[in-house]
Amino acid sequence: MSTFPIGVVAAAAMLVLAIGSNSAANPPAASADGGYEPVVGQAGKDAIWVPTPDAIIERMLDFAAVKPGDRVVDLGSGDGRITIAAARRGAISTGIEYEPALVELSRRRAAEAGVKDVTFKHGDIFQSNFSDADVVTMYLLPELNLRLRPILLKMKPGTRIASHNYNMGDWAADDYSTFLGGYAYHWRVPANVAGYWEFAVDGDAFPLHVELTQKYQQFDGRADWGDNASALQHTVLSGADITFVAADANGALQRFTGNADHDGRMQGQVVSAGGVARPFTATRTGKRGK
Repeated sequence: MSTFPIGVVAAAAMLVLAIGSNSAANPPAASADGGYEPVVGQAGKDAIWVPTPDAIIERMLDFAAVKPGDRVVDLGSGDGRITIAAARRGAISTGIEYEPALVELSRRRAAEAGVKDVTFKHGDIFQSNFSDADVVTMYLLPELNLRLRPILLKMKPGTRIASHNYNMGDWAADDYSTFLGGYAYHWRVPANVAGYWEFAVDGDAFPLHVELTQKYQQFDGRADWGDNASALQHTVLSGADITFVAADANGALQRFTGNADHDGRMQGQVVSAGGVARPFTATRTGKRGK
């Protein structure tokens, strides 16, 4: 069952109620120079427009460790403030927004801010390709986060995700913070490591077979050295980085540290209890090893 802090549930309920209300109660306004200005609470395609406070934006970008050269995509970018803030950090920043007037407003504000490497696209976030992003940011409703979750989990391992106020259901955040009455959540997309693996360890005559089970960034499994099978210990998966400890056929602990991808490849090194390090490669076989 998904859980949300009480304050977040209340905020979500208010947003849903607002979407169902008469959007004419909060029409867009005109600025002093006659340009378009959004109004808090105005209706959009999937949610109403509520801006993220600047301080929370900075916390989100800190969580995601945004640095110069990162490709950052903000989903439902609104008036562009998250996209512009990422660009100020030197990121190659893109906002995707369904409302054309907000797209134009964002472009105007980016020009006024004098930031470079900023693009605003008019489009549906569920029909857009942002698979090359290093960082994805969002301030959407909980049900939209859940719709996005399968898409996000297919992104390259290690992609950083930051969300204002709403989580991803039972995909627990790697970190979160309460700040100014709101929440900032952070995830790293985990590699898909579930399945049967065959490990080739330098110097070993026979392969090691490992079965891994996984739920998001949590995994466990068993290692079969031929004469001895044992449960893995100290399992850690963070993005593409994977670590576990397995007891060999003699009961000696071996620590595996490496990186994995979604396509069934893994490489790294194994360190024995005596400190001897050897390289390994592994391939997902799709079936139990013999």
